[in-house]
Amino acid sequence: MTHKRIRKFNTKDTYPEQNLNNDLCQAVVTEGGKTVWMRGQCPQNLDDGSNIASMDPAEQTHKVMKNIKQLIEETGGTMNHLVKIVVYITDIKNREAIYQVIGEYTKGVYPVSTGLVVERLARPEWLVEIDATAVIPT
Repeated sequence: MTHKRIRKFNTKDTYPEQNLNNDLCQAVVTEGGKTVWMRGQCPQNLDDGSNIASMDPAEQTHKVMKNIKQLIEETGGTMNHLVKIVVYITDIKNREAIYQVIGEYTKGVYPVSTGLVVERLARPEWLVEIDATAVIPT
């Protein structure tokens, strides 16, 4: 069973003034399956919790998205089972760099997405945190 994606769109049409290319949708319908609720993923290693040694927003986002992908795969799914992300960033100037990386991992997936700019995250060196949910069909 595949998830039903309602009102697909791409951010290059929604935000033409920004260099973005993210496949998203307005709603995702799932039936049955196993729901995977992930804690907000930060630019740190899953095994030992150590931060990556980069203050580059794109590099931090790659680590965050790799963590999300790894967690989904460890629970028996693929990135196609990703249904929702909530993206927290600390500087609006980093939005394009962060969302360009997210788009690499979500091309053709069309999750729903909410983006927030926050004053700070739990650690001052973190520029991005992403909360993700996946539903793996049974």
